[in-house]
Amino acid sequence: MELIDGVKLRQLRLIPDSRGYLMEMLRRDWEEFMQFGQAYITACYPGVIKAWHYHKLQWDHFVCVSGMARVVLYDDREGSPTRGMVNEFHIGYLNPVLLKIPPLVYHGFTAEGPETALIVNFPTELYNYQQPDEYRRPYNDPAIPYSWEVKHG
Repeated sequence: MELIDGVKLRQLRLIPDSRGYLMEMLRRDWEEFMQFGQAYITACYPGVIKAWHYHKLQWDHFVCVSGMARVVLYDDREGSPTRGMVNEFHIGYLNPVLLKIPPLVYHGFTAEGPETALIVNFPTELYNYQQPDEYRRPYNDPAIPYSWEVKHG
């Protein structure tokens, strides 16, 4: 799959032993690492769509740590070589990856299957409560060429 310009995807490695497993999510010696702003977890219940939004300053680094999530990106950046492109990712326990999302790229996600999806994000910037770096559109905005319906068949 061709990725939107600036998007990075890293396959994560589960390290199992007799007690369970360990999975590194982001390391400062990986090319995806830029700087640390904060870490948080966001939950998405089955049937809920958390879309669309973008940031002007912040890069996001998503890892789905529980359940499965469909994360979708849309590039509407002026001058981008991938303007108009949509990327769809299925991330979580069946596909443990780190997804790096650049500023100005719309993104959203939904839980796949019957479980809540838990996504840990390592954004490059602190959340500013007085002036959030978040710019939103509704999940069904016709200006974004994507349908959140489950594809059957």
